Amino acid sequence: MGMTTPPRTLAEALRARDDESLAGLLRARPDLLNPVPGDITQLATRAGTRASVVRALEHLDKFALQTAEALAVATDPAPYETLLGLLTGDGRDDGEHRDGAGAAIADALPGALATLREQALVWGEDERLRLVRTAREILAPSPQHASPTGLGPTVAEATSGMSPGRLQEILAAAGLPATHDPVSAVAALSSLFTDRARMGELLDSAPAEALSVLDRLVWGPPYGEVTPNPTPPVKWLRDHGLLLPVSTRTVVLPREAALHLRAGRAHRVPEPRPPAVEAVANRDPQAVDSAAAGQAFLAVNTVEELLKSWNGGGPAILRAGGLSVRELKKTATALEVPEQVAAFWVELAYAAGLLASDGEADERYAPTPAYDDWAELPAQERWTALATAWLAATRTSGLVGGQDAKGRALSALGPELDRSAAPEVRHRVLALLCALEPGTAPDPETVLARLRWERPLRGASVSAGDTVDLRSRIALWTLNESELLGITGRGALATHTRALLGTGPAEAAALLAPLIPEPLDHVLLQADLTAVAPGPLERPLADMLSAVADIESKGGATVYRFTPGSVRRALDAGQSAADLHAFLAAHSRTPVPQPLSYLIDDVARRHGHLRIGAASSYVRCDDEAVLNEILADKRSATLRLRRLAPTALAAQVDPASLLEGLREMGYAPAAESAEGDVLITRAGARRTPPRTAPVPVPEGPPVPDGTLLGAAVRAIRAGDTAATVVRKDAPESPATAPGALPRTTSAETLATVQAAAMTGSALWIGYVNADGAASQRVIAPVRVEGGFVTAYDHTADEVRTYPLHRITGVAELADDATA
Repeated sequence: MGMTTPPRTLAEALRARDDESLAGLLRARPDLLNPVPGDITQLATRAGTRASVVRALEHLDKFALQTAEALAVATDPAPYETLLGLLTGDGRDDGEHRDGAGAAIADALPGALATLREQALVWGEDERLRLVRTAREILAPSPQHASPTGLGPTVAEATSGMSPGRLQEILAAAGLPATHDPVSAVAALSSLFTDRARMGELLDSAPAEALSVLDRLVWGPPYGEVTPNPTPPVKWLRDHGLLLPVSTRTVVLPREAALHLRAGRAHRVPEPRPPAVEAVANRDPQAVDSAAAGQAFLAVNTVEELLKSWNGGGPAILRAGGLSVRELKKTATALEVPEQVAAFWVELAYAAGLLASDGEADERYAPTPAYDDWAELPAQERWTALATAWLAATRTSGLVGGQDAKGRALSALGPELDRSAAPEVRHRVLALLCALEPGTAPDPETVLARLRWERPLRGASVSAGDTVDLRSRIALWTLNESELLGITGRGALATHTRALLGTGPAEAAALLAPLIPEPLDHVLLQADLTAVAPGPLERPLADMLSAVADIESKGGATVYRFTPGSVRRALDAGQSAADLHAFLAAHSRTPVPQPLSYLIDDVARRHGHLRIGAASSYVRCDDEAVLNEILADKRSATLRLRRLAPTALAAQVDPASLLEGLREMGYAPAAESAEGDVLITRAGARRTPPRTAPVPVPEGPPVPDGTLLGAAVRAIRAGDTAATVVRKDAPESPATAPGALPRTTSAETLATVQAAAMTGSALWIGYVNADGAASQRVIAPVRVEGGFVTAYDHTADEVRTYPLHRITGVAELADDATA
């Protein structure tokens, strides 16, 4: 190939790329694909829009961003050596920076520049590097604003509104020859500030106080306020042009002077290398896995306990959505955890699709049908389901208790907790932990420093006054939640988590299974009406024991206590005294204590002796003495009872209140149906209709797969061919101007298409589809018959059939157009 001409525009630079490079651009900036650009020119235009450029800048790492910022303050275009000098300096600072950091910058700069080129933020050869105009407008300083580097505007920009007389005064004070041409005056002043020797002489003559003023401005911000009668040091700087007026009360240090004072560096501390993640402890990997497995098992049990407590219908939903503060406190008390941790478990169950709204008029939270399927899985598979849901969820429980932008409180399960950055931050934090040696617990501050280096422009604060950016807060929450969930153990990443991130849930579950204790089929009954479960229990045993006894304490061994109320609860659920005796005898490794047998028999003897029904409600009992005792008890006054018959009382409260009131008085009544049968209440019957897990809120367009990228690149190439193809047209006219559809008569169109089909040549056509949308296409006709032309469409990269009456015109291509 011969020598290529340097590109003059971004579109020409993109057109010169190969397909793999274009696919890389679309992969790095997927917003450019919505919709697919019609040609390279459209792609370049879209890549230069402000919204797209800002999004691209936000995905740059610290050094790539510093490289772009340096280009923004350089001349346009800038050679590679100038860019390198802005990052390393001119060698007038300390040798450590020049020899140490300078070598690192020189090594890292080609990679950073390649990243900027790949994302179409920089184009041109190394001799003429250009930052796209929109990025320069965002990153470069202006007469009103400093750049991110802390540099101010150039001398030319700062003096654009200055009078010629004032320019002459500055030239005279600086010892420069007078000139009546403002352009020459600005050039002379700029030349002074960029001349190392003359600038050194000027600064040597400056008062010490003036140099102190410059020291405060040199690294930014470069603006300062002055009084109508400035101090002598400020007046000296202003007279010599080292401070130029921006307004009547504001002056600025010009960029050329600041660069001299900075020894040519655009940044005080260039960061070519990412900060390392440091360790705070190195632990035994087996101890880490054991601790993580124990916490994983506890996490599964906690979620199950939470949803069991909401089996009969959970708390009501606030009108604005979410869980009230009072209900969150109740949940935290029931789970014996702080409120913030309770919010995490609630949000995790919701993200996993195990919890949802029931959709009723009196809307409440309740378990979903998916919970029943989840509860039947082995513990390790239940954990992988929770961990996978947590990794992908955009729900951010750490925000609960805070405020939104309008000052409203953020509640658990509320609509304002989605943060699209959360999944990416979680994966990145765990990837950093995965890169450490097994058993290594990282220093959280170094993890945050690494994340800030990787995305310095991301993570705006969620409310005014925040001192930590959102991405850093999510990273800290990730470390804490990882420990709660069993992702990490004692601060280090567990082996099963490495498998989850690498090979998938199946391998993670296989590694976790041996570390989770096997469920037991027995308990130890004690004489003090307690039962001790020395480990996790099999599900049927745990469910039945929870129905007949109350949990008194948790830990390595769970202690259950039998009370009259708990035994009555089991009888209400349809169990008989004989059933309970048989159950305890079958599952206890110790003899059933006599006090427990007496308790069960006593409660069973009295259970159902009283019957409650609807009158408003009534009480009936075959023993008149019991009813007389109830009527004589002062505590029954609130029930407003009256005798209907020797064996029946009527009440003015509903049956549920009557049941509760008599139970508080020490009786064991049973509810009955209209037919007189005892009503059996069974737990766990309330479920929501089938619900899907909440869909994570995406952070911008999804990254396209290889198939879509390939099709998009082919379409853009074909559209570019159609837009730029050389045609055998008559002298240019409005009808044949670039971008206009060709116009020929029907007879000319038919004759040209038939000839092309015979010779196998390609044509440029204008085509209007059934919706009236016009387009240009390059086709190779194959067959013409019945008013249709069948041709290979280079634009669509497929064979298509076109009605001849929809072709506005045709034109032959130049001989080398498809070469």
